[in-house]
Amino acid sequence: MDLRQLEYFVAIAEEGSFTRAAARVHVVQSAVSAAIKTLERELGATLLDRNSKRVLLTDAGEALLPKARAVLDAATEAEDAVAEVKGGLRGTVRLGTLTSMTLIDLPALLGEFHRRHPGVLVRTSAATSGSQGLVEQLLDRRLDLAFASLPGEVPDGIILDELAHSVMDLVVPSDHPLARHQEVPIGDLAGLDFIDSPLGYGNRAVADRAFAAAAVPRRVTLEMSDIYTGVDYVRHGLGVALLPNYILGDTENITTLTVTGADLRWPLGLARPADRTPTAAARALIAVVHEIFTRDKRRTPA
Repeated sequence: MDLRQLEYFVAIAEEGSFTRAAARVHVVQSAVSAAIKTLERELGATLLDRNSKRVLLTDAGEALLPKARAVLDAATEAEDAVAEVKGGLRGTVRLGTLTSMTLIDLPALLGEFHRRHPGVLVRTSAATSGSQGLVEQLLDRRLDLAFASLPGEVPDGIILDELAHSVMDLVVPSDHPLARHQEVPIGDLAGLDFIDSPLGYGNRAVADRAFAAAAVPRRVTLEMSDIYTGVDYVRHGLGVALLPNYILGDTENITTLTVTGADLRWPLGLARPADRTPTAAARALIAVVHEIFTRDKRRTPA
């Protein structure tokens, strides 16, 4: 049994596919298959059920998976320790991000991190199904860290450091009956057609929680994957929307109102799995993130 075999096994378990696992570890699929067959022969047990559309773990595979992960984590920690002694941090951090995240200047943050730790590779991937999708990738060990919006209780198995937040306001067309007001009670929004993100997105969760808490029914008639398109949908009369005020730069032909009687605070945090210690590279990135957010808060006038 060697680290390469365990790495391939864990990749297959997490990806559910020999093809995706091979792409992840950057080797041909035949090499992955051969390594797994050798591992099964050495252990005297079948680890993977290859008869389903998605490769599944057998009971033996389920027993091996946490041990294999622990071995790989220990090997990474050993490499980190040696690298630190040699004076240069190494490794890879897999970082998940939101598609519409301007509460943080991510290029500037990663640039600062790279200047301090040029030997660390940060692999970023944008969420395709909102913050919930990022949580699933963290729990599946496909990500090490993720910027996510998780209003309410933090999901089991996740540690969340809240970094910033934005308040969502109601955006209506300039000719809408509500446009002559500066604020509106949440109870007056029943029966309106809303434009919103799909389920699983943080801003959608904030809105759904607020309306449920106020016992006000809400009808979402159009879903958008990119929150920045919300203003245009509203401008063209397709409905109203709850949008964070930091994206409302072009206010032509729309009106923004404050919603009262509701908690519409949209948080942004840095999430990580609770069941494993971050690598030295991940800890370094966490430290830079907190430093930059603390510095920016001090610069922001009250």
